[in-house]
Amino acid sequence: MNPRLDTLHPYPFEKLRALLAEAGPQPEGLRPINLSIGEPKHAAPACVEQAIREAMPGLSVYPSTKGDPALRRAIAAWLARRYSIPAPDAETQVLPALGSREALFAFAQTVIDPSADSVVVCPNPFYQIYEGAALLAGARPYYVNANPLRDFGCDWHQVPEDIWRKTRLVFVCSPGNPAGNVMSLDDWKMLFALSDRHGFVIASDECYSEIYLDEDNPPLGGLQAARRLGRDDYRNLVAFSSLSKRSNVPGLRSGFVAGDAALLARFLLYRTYHGSAMSPLVAAASVAAWNDEAHVKENRRMYREKFDAVLPILQRVLDVPRPQASFYLWAATPGSDTAFARGLYGRAGITVLPGSFLARPAHGMNPGEGRIRIALVAPLAECVQAAERIAHFVNTSSV
Repeated sequence: MNPRLDTLHPYPFEKLRALLAEAGPQPEGLRPINLSIGEPKHAAPACVEQAIREAMPGLSVYPSTKGDPALRRAIAAWLARRYSIPAPDAETQVLPALGSREALFAFAQTVIDPSADSVVVCPNPFYQIYEGAALLAGARPYYVNANPLRDFGCDWHQVPEDIWRKTRLVFVCSPGNPAGNVMSLDDWKMLFALSDRHGFVIASDECYSEIYLDEDNPPLGGLQAARRLGRDDYRNLVAFSSLSKRSNVPGLRSGFVAGDAALLARFLLYRTYHGSAMSPLVAAASVAAWNDEAHVKENRRMYREKFDAVLPILQRVLDVPRPQASFYLWAATPGSDTAFARGLYGRAGITVLPGSFLARPAHGMNPGEGRIRIALVAPLAECVQAAERIAHFVNTSSV
């Protein structure tokens, strides 16, 4: 067996199941509400369902690893519209992927040289795929703790020079998971300068890019930042995105990778053996989704409605800032985050994710401790009811 498998940590939801088992049965008469996992619950767009029905003959065709040319063109055109940049070359700068999770993991296997004492830098808290991808590629993760004074963003200055010299890959997530923070152009400028100095690759996870709360202020993307800073070839930068959150189709498993053509050429070689070609049905549905913005705008409206309804309730009892983007709340707890989550489940029937499960102890602390992640994915009425139960729990609990 691959010995690197033994270096993997339990997934956050595995730890959550064990924690909640300690709470015993949920209270009678209260309908359970699960706000722990970022699984969109809004309806999938009709255009996607229609495209799948019309593409059924594609079941009889082997798909191309490079992806349907029509899909690559649709993604390039979407990137141009969304970020006000020239359309990336659909032949060399765009690759469809089976969701951003698959691509993030596989990309690390392509970039990392396991014989070179390689380091992978990632935010802390983080999406656990970053860590698992690094470990299975034979690299050592280095965690950059979220800084509340920087809106839970990373302070790249805190990374020592000897770590940068060994770094081969940096994962960034903007908008961030779990805090919904967005990288600024100055953040990108600093990271690009470090990449130029040390030669590492930047993997920009942008799967929450289309869930933002200010309709007139969409989050800055990595490719957009590169163009603004004169990096027109996107050197050492690859952006990852997905339809899961944008279009409420997590089961479609459709996303893309875009950026540095030289990196994507090597990634395509890896994927030829990796077995990750996208079905023509999924490709057709994806084209329909990327070409339609009406359902995405409505999606944002529904999330804004939830934030507007829930935050006034929770902010009376918890320190919980309004995020710039994503559908999460990153709330401080009065005491232990694990005790709070266990008590909330046992007494109020609400499931949330302890922040410490999303982070690793690093630099003398676990930056997720004392916080919970609340995913506002349930229908509006359930989110409001959950907020009211959380407020009652805080007011009546000694946790």
